[in-house]
Amino acid sequence: AGISTGMSRQARSGDRKISAELFTLTYGALVSQLVKDYESDAEVNKQLKKIGYNIGVRLIEDLLARRALGRCQDFKETADVIAKIGFQTYIGVTPTVTKWSAAMDEFSLLFDSNPLADFVELPDDHRKLLYSNVLCGVLRGALEMVHQEVDVSFLRDTLRGDEVTEIRLKFVKKLEDALPAGEE
Repeated sequence: AGISTGMSRQARSGDRKISAELFTLTYGALVSQLVKDYESDAEVNKQLKKIGYNIGVRLIEDLLARRALGRCQDFKETADVIAKIGFQTYIGVTPTVTKWSAAMDEFSLLFDSNPLADFVELPDDHRKLLYSNVLCGVLRGALEMVHQEVDVSFLRDTLRGDEVTEIRLKFVKKLEDALPAGEE
């Protein structure tokens, strides 16, 4: 008998759940190894952000290939795409976009749940560890690829005793399209 590639929608959904749990556990192993390899939580946080940046640079290509998304007209539209499409597509959650600055150049993403933090408890000697800091790097890397420089940081984290997880994004500047050297 040959291999069947036809799957019911229910089976694919179950596979996605298993895949998400596998990713969560694999991510946990990565963070554990970084904690062993680096002396301070600050250095682990920096490495997680760097890893996330590299992931974000690639994820945005995948997202744009999967979806017929046009260029966002403003930072508000960017925020909606991040929350409703990006996070939903890749980690199955839709954070709330809130706390806009008066200039509309800064907002927060509030997460009721964070799949990366499932099954996780931070030890008392790692209270400064930003366990899900990879998400900040993903956001910065992805947005840079669509010509938006942003500052991204964790403000609150349920793993550190806060009631919600909050990531803050601040628009810094629009990046110009880079032309190859010698071309104008």
